[in-house]
Amino acid sequence: MRDLDITTLRLFISVCETGNIARAGQHANIVGSAISKRLAQLEDTVGAKLLTRKRRGVEPTAAGETLLEHARAILASAGRVERDMAAYASGVKGQVRILATASVLAESLAEDIAAFLQAAPHRNIRVDMEERVSHEVVRGVKEGIASLGICWDAADFHGLDTRPYRGDRLAVVTGPEHPLARRDEVWFEEALEYEHVNMPAAGAVLRMLQTAASQSGKPLRHRVTVSNFDSAFRVVLAGLAISVAPMEVAMPYALAHGLRVLPLKDPWSRRRFAVCMRDEKSLPAAAGLLLEHLAAAGRKGLDSAQAASGENN
Repeated sequence: MRDLDITTLRLFISVCETGNIARAGQHANIVGSAISKRLAQLEDTVGAKLLTRKRRGVEPTAAGETLLEHARAILASAGRVERDMAAYASGVKGQVRILATASVLAESLAEDIAAFLQAAPHRNIRVDMEERVSHEVVRGVKEGIASLGICWDAADFHGLDTRPYRGDRLAVVTGPEHPLARRDEVWFEEALEYEHVNMPAAGAVLRMLQTAASQSGKPLRHRVTVSNFDSAFRVVLAGLAISVAPMEVAMPYALAHGLRVLPLKDPWSRRRFAVCMRDEKSLPAAAGLLLEHLAAAGRKGLDSAQAASGENN
């Protein structure tokens, strides 16, 4: 296959999103006939019909839908290349991209990275972070989208190098009038008596809860499924269900809205995170420096958590 043209892919995406060649041309300040010619060349390049003409415009064929997904990924990668090169042109001497789960971002990752960047030797390093679920973090690192990934250490890291990072603790989040609200801690089995609001099945927390429910012999009753923790807490606030979430994620919302956050007593509720990479020895210098900083911060955080746990026991 001949090289795909970025401009043509961008126009193809616009046509698919607007459903109209003339409208896409107006957005790009290009006449419709020129776009039609490019799309014809694109179909010749890929060897498949990409668009079907309808009464009021066009829509992608099955092959067009597939190319549309790839085209968006290609343009996203091209955008990252442009931003990275612009950063070097402006004097940045190092660029590190991190993929991390919401739980990791809610813990101390931002603070750890800020401390790293404030050190004089690191001030010409740029760090970009992007939120993903655990399996996407691992896949992104394997595919080279990011130098480092951070997620729950129960993820499938096969083929990657890892270093320990920090951790978190899961808790039940309830409204102030819920029957569990007067408790300081609860067992997960007790929470199974009530309906839950859950995140999508791809999330590590839900998979863990489903396993624990199965082992207890009780069902995990879903009442609402949402896409993020903020929406989950809104459902809890409305009194529709309870939620299980990392304490670090739940506490800011709970303090602002009067929710109760009850740590789980189950041993599995204490999770550990790990930093993953394709090959630690082959990391760029900036990524290697950040890795060492995060590993040191992780050791300090885990030591503090263990000390606090010992005091509570």
